[in-house]
Amino acid sequence: MMALLEKIEQPSDLKSLNQQDLPILAQEIRQFILQKVSETGGHLASNLGVVELTLAIHYVYNSPIDKIVWDVGHQSYVHKILTSRRGEFHTLRQYGGLSGFPKRRESIHDVFETGHSSTSISAALGMAKARDLKKESHNVLAVIGDGALTGGMALEALNDAGRMNTSFTVILNDNEMSIAPNVGALASYLTKIRSNPRYKWFKKGFAQVLRSVPFIGDWLTEKVEKLKNSFKYLVVPGVLFEELGFTYMGPVDGHDLPTLISTLNRAKQLKEPTFIHVITQKGKGYYFSETDPAHYHGVAPFDIENGEKTYNGKSISYSKTLGIHLTKLGSVHPELTTITAAMPDGTGLSYFQDRFPDRFFDVGIAEQHAVTFAAGLAISGLKPVVAIYSTFLQRAYDQIAHDVCRQNLPVIFAIDRAGLVGQDGDTHHGVFDISFLSHIPNLTIMAPKNTEELKY
Repeated sequence: MMALLEKIEQPSDLKSLNQQDLPILAQEIRQFILQKVSETGGHLASNLGVVELTLAIHYVYNSPIDKIVWDVGHQSYVHKILTSRRGEFHTLRQYGGLSGFPKRRESIHDVFETGHSSTSISAALGMAKARDLKKESHNVLAVIGDGALTGGMALEALNDAGRMNTSFTVILNDNEMSIAPNVGALASYLTKIRSNPRYKWFKKGFAQVLRSVPFIGDWLTEKVEKLKNSFKYLVVPGVLFEELGFTYMGPVDGHDLPTLISTLNRAKQLKEPTFIHVITQKGKGYYFSETDPAHYHGVAPFDIENGEKTYNGKSISYSKTLGIHLTKLGSVHPELTTITAAMPDGTGLSYFQDRFPDRFFDVGIAEQHAVTFAAGLAISGLKPVVAIYSTFLQRAYDQIAHDVCRQNLPVIFAIDRAGLVGQDGDTHHGVFDISFLSHIPNLTIMAPKNTEELKY
């Protein structure tokens, strides 16, 4: 029985609840998502991980007056449930039903459509500047995962946002995952923040204590400021974001509702770029997704009791065929290398990764970098295979034309999920690849009709 959830038809209904009721509501929402996604399929682990965060956002802010942009958007199920779409949730990812991603035609609460990663900060910053120019006063938030934060566009937006110095909040949902475990220096930096003490007193209270010293407080504060600014690199979490121009808050337990609500209320009072670092557990509340969040990132219909798919067909996918055959070729050709943009399982390259870890490269959600990195490998005598979904390869068009084909380099693009992809909808359809690739010189396009032909 879901007594509280049945009372929530729109975000304003949350505000009639006591904070003590919210953990109960969170549990009801998890049960609801688990039941519905087991029937329809969908993005499970990412949504189970953001239940409390989404509740806190809607408890503190006033959507749709306040604007919430969800990066990628596959973690927006809780948002959809709280914004008048619970009754339609059985149609999720079905023809004519709810989209698995934010969709403006569905609701005024979906203020920006997403499906590709790393776009939320740019979009939200644009909304914030438009608000300023129109002399309005609502809040603007971007909710981005640590996986999406590895994308170059997100870093470009962070750099620009701090410089603009406008009222604007970035919430980092840090679960140490994109689809696969995160890679790279930024992921390592976030790991260090998670494991560090917060040193709140040093960061916030030191100047206040110094100023309270009679007669010499202000002078002493000024003299110590340089030391403090140097020392903070050693002790203060989030200094990278502070140096980019943000006020950093965190790390915050993303499943502690009182702390989340308190932090968001404090951020709401600030009229400057603010960065809130929230730690969540991907797949929280369901044993199978907690222990294997990568596998339960996106799922077909499954049995809740054992976590197994309800349909186990015998056919082998193009992705699996690619991975197995590349692994065989890798034993014969030591110059063969493979590259993925944070999707080793989805593209089938996890087989090659297991057998040849030194010749496998996961570059994070960075398709442009992946392609030009492949060009660097190829020009040095290696034979790279870049496996990327068709819809995501669009993001690297210039790199394909300028860095690979113009130099006539031997790079193979294994373009996955070409054509119509069904449940994920229009953001993920791979329908443009032949059109945008066919006119590029020095590029040969082949479309195998089956997995046997793919091998050759």
